[in-house]
Amino acid sequence: MPHSTNKELVLGIMVGTTGISLLLLWYHKVCKPKTAMHLPKFLTLGNAFDSVTLQDEMQKDQGTAATFHGRQLQILEKLNELLTNMEELREEIRILKETIPKLEECVRGELGGKATAHRISPQHRARKRRLTTVQSSGISNSSEEAESEGGYITASTDTEEQSFPDPKALNIHIEELNLDALLQKADNLRMDESKKIESFELLCDHKEKFKDEIEFIWRLVRAYGDMYDLSTNTEEKKHYANIGRTLGERAVTKAPENGCCHLWYAVLCGYVSEFEGLQNKINYGYCFKEHLDKAIELLPEEPLLYYLNGRYCYAVSQLSWIEKKMAATLFGTVPTSTIQEALQNFLKVEELQHDFSKANYIYLSKVMQAAVLRSL
Repeated sequence: MPHSTNKELVLGIMVGTTGISLLLLWYHKVCKPKTAMHLPKFLTLGNAFDSVTLQDEMQKDQGTAATFHGRQLQILEKLNELLTNMEELREEIRILKETIPKLEECVRGELGGKATAHRISPQHRARKRRLTTVQSSGISNSSEEAESEGGYITASTDTEEQSFPDPKALNIHIEELNLDALLQKADNLRMDESKKIESFELLCDHKEKFKDEIEFIWRLVRAYGDMYDLSTNTEEKKHYANIGRTLGERAVTKAPENGCCHLWYAVLCGYVSEFEGLQNKINYGYCFKEHLDKAIELLPEEPLLYYLNGRYCYAVSQLSWIEKKMAATLFGTVPTSTIQEALQNFLKVEELQHDFSKANYIYLSKVMQAAVLRSL
């Protein structure tokens, strides 16, 4: 190979090597630093986002925990307050239990045994008035005798009240009257509300003499009904109702065509039913309606009968489903009536006697209101 050719080859290799070296140097100084600059920027940005998100989540968790903790504290405070109140209530109850017996003794001591005087029953009032009448007519009794006969109310009268003595046993002087005069006087006394007890006493004074007279019997049944109304003691009410119903049953048996007998027997059956269970109450309800219808047939112009019939119709119209099923099970039939029937009866009362009673107006308003509600 010629010498010039070797020189050209060596020169070419040197130039190529120099070019490669320059290329490598440019790469290290220019391209590699740029790559190194770009990667940290992305990494830094991602880390910043992660940091912000983490801080937000931590703040939210801290807020939730604080709220929950606050609610727990409120609940604990309420529970503590409730327990405190319960302890105070227990203490007050204990003090009351200790104080009430002492208070009762203190009141009895202050009143000197007079506290029971406020619970005077119609029988006590009757006995007291009767003794006053006897004393004013010239019959002398010592104060001790009067007290023993019931003229004064003492703490021992509760036992006496339960025995319901026959009013006649306390009579010392009885005015002798024939039947017509007796019935007229009893009717006149009864017209005054404050003298119904006196009317009852008058009839009891003569019941042995006129016990077979039907006009006397039904008036005595009516008088027992009056005493039921006047009494405030449950046992007394039951006592009067039972005796009156027994006499009423005797009256309708003795005089089946006397409207007054059926009227007052029905009333006393209604009174007795107030102390019975559901079965007997329904039974007495049928008895009440039977004799009330008979009385209306015999006394078609008596307003009291239509008032009572209106009350019955209204009560039946308000019976619950269970009460109707009970009546059907026990008696095979269910008492039926409507608000309209009740309304007709109360209007009939006003037709026969205007201003018959305030109670009639009250039930008129009740049935009208019920009729309006059912029509809606």
